[in-house]
Amino acid sequence: DDSSGAETPFLEEDGIDGCVDYKGRPVERTNCGGWKSASFIIGVEIGERFAYCGIDSNLVTYLTGPLGQSTATAAVNVNAWSGTAALLPLLGAFIADSFLGRYRTIVGASLIYILGLSLLTLSAALPSLNTYGCQKADTSILCLSPELQVMIFFFSLYLVAFGQGGHKPCVQAFGADQFNAQDPEEFKAKSSFFNWWYFGLCSGTLISFLVLNYIQDNLSWVLGFGIPCIIIVVALIVFLCGTTTYRYSVKRYEKSPFLRIGQVFVLAVRNWRTSSVAAQKEAHGTLPSASSKQYEFLNKALLAPDGSKEHGKVCCIEEVEEAKAVLRLVPIWATCLVYAVVLAQSSTFFTKQGATVDRSITASVKIPAASLQSFISLTIVLSIPIYDCIFVPLARTWTRKSAGITMLQRIGTGMFLSSVSMILAALVEMKRLKTIQEYGLVDKPEVTVPMSVWWLVPQYVVIGLSEMLTMVGLQEFFYDQVPNELRSIGLALYLSIFGVGSFLSGFLISAIDKATGGNGGESWFPNNLNKAHIYSFYWLLAALSALELALYLYFAKKYIYK
Repeated sequence: DDSSGAETPFLEEDGIDGCVDYKGRPVERTNCGGWKSASFIIGVEIGERFAYCGIDSNLVTYLTGPLGQSTATAAVNVNAWSGTAALLPLLGAFIADSFLGRYRTIVGASLIYILGLSLLTLSAALPSLNTYGCQKADTSILCLSPELQVMIFFFSLYLVAFGQGGHKPCVQAFGADQFNAQDPEEFKAKSSFFNWWYFGLCSGTLISFLVLNYIQDNLSWVLGFGIPCIIIVVALIVFLCGTTTYRYSVKRYEKSPFLRIGQVFVLAVRNWRTSSVAAQKEAHGTLPSASSKQYEFLNKALLAPDGSKEHGKVCCIEEVEEAKAVLRLVPIWATCLVYAVVLAQSSTFFTKQGATVDRSITASVKIPAASLQSFISLTIVLSIPIYDCIFVPLARTWTRKSAGITMLQRIGTGMFLSSVSMILAALVEMKRLKTIQEYGLVDKPEVTVPMSVWWLVPQYVVIGLSEMLTMVGLQEFFYDQVPNELRSIGLALYLSIFGVGSFLSGFLISAIDKATGGNGGESWFPNNLNKAHIYSFYWLLAALSALELALYLYFAKKYIYK
């Protein structure tokens, strides 16, 4: 139960089914929820993304700079942390959907987030605080045991990951809960919510890239880590201010949704010897025809092992349908993994690539390498209003669909663009290496390559368009296509795509680094990027993306919507 009041198993007819207010009373559309409540929640997400991206986007610079790690090691560490941070929402969503509810989980996770960011700030400040004679921030790493600094840093970093693991899936699901899918107008508003949610998310990210990355690179890492901590505190206060306006979901069943769905699979396996014909007869006329023909083995959960139907020993039709809905997500989830690997490059190799070229805007102003990612956020911030206000209404008149195009069509279009971005990145990298050879800079990695940073902008812009389509599409898809009580888990599954993708990216980089750098060979990813073969890695990802898209289209065509 998400409400902070008493349980309300039955709702009045004029209330919204499955929702109560903060006191546990039935709610009407005009009293609670809608865009008023969603605006508080979008505001919280702007703050959370500002804080998270302030750490994530420039992490590779901190690891290779103050902590002195190699490029390959830092890339693997960034991918490992990003992967863990993207998988932890599964734990946070499980706690929310099974025990605490989304509201309480968000509050608890925010407190963990604040603790992690406080310790992260402390880890950067410790040398100047505890060491006598340390007067300059840029020499402080010499004044403290590097091992101690690394230990505190990574502990606090993973604490931040735990905090966002509870925060991320619940805030978005809680925001979407403020719209009633049974009402035609609110149904359209809910689809629009996912667009404007991502608009807010990218606005926070963009501000973070432009402000925090500059502070971290030019002023102070202590300040660069401390500001996100303050912002999360403000975000929590904003969230609490909206408490009286929210709609809170009510559990329809006493049994946990995980137990219900798990029981379907257990009974289906237990009854595997039972005639499938018998299961089909049991399902005939009760299950939707298209659904009953898909994953027929789960229909066996409708039968008791001995042929009887004793209470509690068989599953009901609705439980079987819930299990099928979850199972149908697996092929879509799996065919999005390479897309996640492609996205992981924007915060690692794209950044290292950008650090080598001429980033000067004027004689005295230089763009921080990590801030190049702001072109992704800027593209999304500019394209979402066009998509939601112009494209969707036009497409709606043509297709008669409330969202203009289907969620799977939107996801697939973005995946195609991600493959295009890798091709662009490979071509630009080849141009960069050619420039290096022309100017004889192969063995001079410290010298800025005489090539404008604007050459890198197209790959960032195409990635941004890809994200606007695929990421928003995946969020809406995994929220909409899971059982109502598993919506936090649905969004956690969406986030886990990028967690597994980050790990796969780290694994690929490590494997290629060992394979190409072994026996005295030249690694694709040496510390001297002037000798690197990153373009070969980009071509590999472009090929894998094309293969993945073909598989995705096959499964998307067969997908049956909930």
